[in-house]
Amino acid sequence: MSTDITLFDYSPITERAPIHWPGGKRVACYVGLNIEHFYADLPGTATYEGTAALTPDPLNYGWRDYGPRVGIWRQLELLDKYGIRASALLNSDVAERYPQIIAAGKARGWAWLAHGSSNSHLHSGLSPEQERIVLRDIVTTLEKATGVRPRGWMGPGLTETFHTAELLAELGLSYTLDWTNDDQPYRLTVPGMLSLPYSVELNDIGVFVTKGLTGPDFVAMVRDQLDQLYADAAGSGRVMALALHPFVTGQPFRHRYLDEALDYVANHPGVWLTTSDDIADHYLRTTAGA
Repeated sequence: MSTDITLFDYSPITERAPIHWPGGKRVACYVGLNIEHFYADLPGTATYEGTAALTPDPLNYGWRDYGPRVGIWRQLELLDKYGIRASALLNSDVAERYPQIIAAGKARGWAWLAHGSSNSHLHSGLSPEQERIVLRDIVTTLEKATGVRPRGWMGPGLTETFHTAELLAELGLSYTLDWTNDDQPYRLTVPGMLSLPYSVELNDIGVFVTKGLTGPDFVAMVRDQLDQLYADAAGSGRVMALALHPFVTGQPFRHRYLDEALDYVANHPGVWLTTSDDIADHYLRTTAGA
């Protein structure tokens, strides 16, 4: 028996109240910086599938572990260069294991989003009772570590259950990035909850690992994405999410291409470079019917 999605209604983008971003900007852009922890005895994102089923799997585990050890610090140099405050998609296990990263984000005023406990534990198959306990622990851990209660959610691997949104609302969160089906924020059917745009296409894992594209390909995709969204937004604002992972675009040979991409976005006159928290706030405050 099939189940229809009841979390959101169909809404053509051509039939909505217009969105106006601050300063007359057309495109609200945020950098979703995925900061994740993986376990050595569980499978995870792999650069080489040939060893992915092994325990331990030094090849793939080490590739992922490069992120918090080295890659993120290289990425931070570029975010600082362009004055970008990250929207940090944070596993709660990171808060307990990599305190230096939390300190760096706090010093920079990042927005903190809950991103599961780890990226080795996907967020599906839980009963509502189990999920309520798990989510409460994640949110509480992140609030204690960052000093701020997260307002946004993205599931590890963009995984949810059919009850996730309502359980997040119980905990005071107000938006999710998981559904990736729009260029604008929109209200979910769960009171108080929004869906904000995220991207599986303009995502460094998809670009480099899944599709095997190159640094110049990535820069061209970022430019083309922004140029088209800017054109689309002549009458109503759009959102562009740039999804980054420290073990992917934190690699040395990709650094110059991430630099080029961020330079184009940060210096585009039509871009409001902000955080996902601020996008959600502005949308709710200013958009008719929001």
